[in-house]
Amino acid sequence: MIRSVIFDVGETITRDDRYWAAWADWLDIPRHTLSALVGAVVARGDDNSEALRLIRPGIDVPAEYSAREAAGRGEQLDDSDLYADVRPALASLQSAGIRVVIAGNQTARAGQLLRGLNVPADVITTSDELGAAKPEPEFFHRVLAAADADPATTLYVGDHPANDVRPAQAAGLRAAHLRRGPWGHLWADTPEAAAADYRIDGLHDLLDIVSA
Repeated sequence: MIRSVIFDVGETITRDDRYWAAWADWLDIPRHTLSALVGAVVARGDDNSEALRLIRPGIDVPAEYSAREAAGRGEQLDDSDLYADVRPALASLQSAGIRVVIAGNQTARAGQLLRGLNVPADVITTSDELGAAKPEPEFFHRVLAAADADPATTLYVGDHPANDVRPAQAAGLRAAHLRRGPWGHLWADTPEAAAADYRIDGLHDLLDIVSA
């Protein structure tokens, strides 16, 4: 029986449109150029921050992030950044008695912004706040501790087979691969995605899974 569901953030809860558009504007390049490069590095299995290094070799990404914040052009999130199924699906899970947790590889700022949106969730945290990032096992251990959840009755939902599905299962959780965003679509038919306990096309599919 599943008692807790933990959600990845980027391209699971939130759309990444604004995130990459802000970086393109900051680096003064066409948004389409950066989007195409993000797709290219995703396809070859690199970290998506490599797209920034293709634009500006040698870039210090944390330093540039801080500079954006100082200039008033840092991270922002509002309801338009949430996928349409997020609020109703998470609320339905809570109504069914499921503990809802949001935790992904995000900054502390992103965690603050998400909590400010009052998304239906019992716990919202990020890798920056936890001090560990996926696919490290410690990330999942710390999320489970923060959520007071048992791995044997917890499902992790994400779009990235290498960052979400396999490490979650290795930590003793069940995993659902979400066909959403560039990662979710690109790798939907790979053996890595097929190894997930469940494969879903939207968050509403989860209610049937937790009710089974």
